[in-house]
Amino acid sequence: MTLHRPSSGGGAVVLDLETAVKGGVLDGKAALPDNGCGDGDKIDLKVLIEVMESVEVPSVFVCPISLEPMREPVTICTGQTYDRSNILKWFALGHNTCPTTMQELWDDSVTLNRTLGQLIHSWFSQKYLSLNKQFQDVQGRALELLEKLKKVKGQARVQALRDLRQIVTTHASTRKTVVENGGLALISSLLGPFTSHAVGSEAIGILVNLDLNSESKRNLMLPAKISLLVDVMNEGTIETKMNCAKLIEVLLMEVNESETEILSSLSLLVGLLRLVRDKKHPSGVLTGLMLLKTICSHESVRSSIVSLGAVAQLIELLPSLNHDCLEIALSILEVLSTIPEGRLALKESPNIIPNVVKLMMRVSESSTQFALSILWAIYKLAPEECASQAVEAGLAPKLLLVIQSGCNPVLKQMSTEFLKMCSLNYSTSLLISKCMLTRTIR
Repeated sequence: MTLHRPSSGGGAVVLDLETAVKGGVLDGKAALPDNGCGDGDKIDLKVLIEVMESVEVPSVFVCPISLEPMREPVTICTGQTYDRSNILKWFALGHNTCPTTMQELWDDSVTLNRTLGQLIHSWFSQKYLSLNKQFQDVQGRALELLEKLKKVKGQARVQALRDLRQIVTTHASTRKTVVENGGLALISSLLGPFTSHAVGSEAIGILVNLDLNSESKRNLMLPAKISLLVDVMNEGTIETKMNCAKLIEVLLMEVNESETEILSSLSLLVGLLRLVRDKKHPSGVLTGLMLLKTICSHESVRSSIVSLGAVAQLIELLPSLNHDCLEIALSILEVLSTIPEGRLALKESPNIIPNVVKLMMRVSESSTQFALSILWAIYKLAPEECASQAVEAGLAPKLLLVIQSGCNPVLKQMSTEFLKMCSLNYSTSLLISKCMLTRTIR
């Protein structure tokens, strides 16, 4: 009896059953069921395939037509094997050839490949049992570590937290187990004014992976815990800093305007800006920008952020940011431009206008709108200077492109108004020449 394995070149390789097993195709583990007929107390193959959808399957179990595991393998006269439903659909479409070899068929009957069907079921069953055992072992290990954390201190506590962090990071299924068995309250209780940074780093690494309820968030917002979070973010590794930033962002969902004294912590803002400036770790920059954007949504904190030089630092970063980070950075600058201190900081930043003009129509519609809002804020402070620099930097043709494009009506209206303002503060003939209409048309 033959087995079919697709080759990388699009053809087919035919294997006999013994070669398939001895050659490692089936990992040497797919033994035939004892009863040899496929009956008995088994888990339905369809269920097994659906449960283990993400598991890599041996190629000999895959139907060459659908490229999915075969549930009912049948062999046709050319010796090739397919899933019954797929080959019957192939015939129903009027084909009289073998899908793999394209040979013309002299017999359109199909024969149930019982041996391969049993192998497939056996392999999936053993995989299922193995994964299920692994699942149970991991769950048990997580519960064991929770119990251990109630008793140990010092380095033993750090190690237990480190082991638990690795488990919840690697195995998503254990997170619910930890939460349902009091893990949130237990781990949160380990954070306080006298907690070492080693314990704090590991505990935060666990909490950031868990689904925090409102009670847990309120508990973590206590001043002593927030103070530890900020300290760890300022002194930890890049991974720890990112975990702290992510956890703080989650906690801010519970903060209202009356609690913004937590947000205005200079240590928090300084640590956050340091994370944003770390060009060596792009993922850390993105995490930092996301938290900074969330903090900027609280109006009372914006002055503090501007006073720390956030505007100048963000503008300096703009040329080096990827598209995701760039859009967030522009949105933060746009928010900061809504306060007088922010507008002044923007105006006084060197090369701000050419740099922002350069970013228009390059990233996204939202980014273009943020950039235009920033330019508008600067224009209000210094109309003639802003108009002159913006037109020199090539703003006019970009505004015309926005007006002529399918952008949203708000952005089009902003562009139209800005173009009018530029014309009021700039020679009409020079404005037209700067538009470079012929180049725009091309």
